[in-house]
Amino acid sequence: MKLATERNAPFWRRAPGLGMRLGMSVGLAALLVSTPGLAFDLDSNIPINVAANSARLDDAKGVATYTGDVELVQGDTKLFAQEVVLYRDINGLNRIEATGTPAHYVQPTANGKGETDAKALTITWSAAEKQLTFERDAVIRQTGNIFRGELILYDTVNRVVTAQGSIEAGSGSGRVEMTIQPRSTQESDGRSQSQ
Repeated sequence: MKLATERNAPFWRRAPGLGMRLGMSVGLAALLVSTPGLAFDLDSNIPINVAANSARLDDAKGVATYTGDVELVQGDTKLFAQEVVLYRDINGLNRIEATGTPAHYVQPTANGKGETDAKALTITWSAAEKQLTFERDAVIRQTGNIFRGELILYDTVNRVVTAQGSIEAGSGSGRVEMTIQPRSTQESDGRSQSQ
């Protein structure tokens, strides 16, 4: 039996914490692999509809602010929040910022056997960065899998997730947490039997 020394140990064992970060990235990829881009699609022929208690449009600045029980819907993709701000430029809609207690994002999975359900106090979608950002008390659930963190960034093109826990004392565990269901416990409808 050969003992792992500093020199012949796998690279993830030589860097403190790297194995855990790699496992977290692999787990997150498994969590989001069946998500179809996890964002609003501006190239779609499906319009984005907004309903709210009040709205303010500043055409000169390209900013529309919706407040009070805001519902933003494009097909089966939905965003619910207390306030949603839409930013547009000469190319059209380029940023969506939603705040709530929490704001809530829902989208069917690519295979149609479940949905991605995400909540955070702030949810931001950026067309330029092709990124969804879930900030403060972020939780993403999909077919029994759960991912929690203070900040979750999702690159919708490369399907890369970056997450971090809180660095502030007294704000939760301060760590990123994941629960990944074994494939064998998932039913054909995409829900975990353990729930």
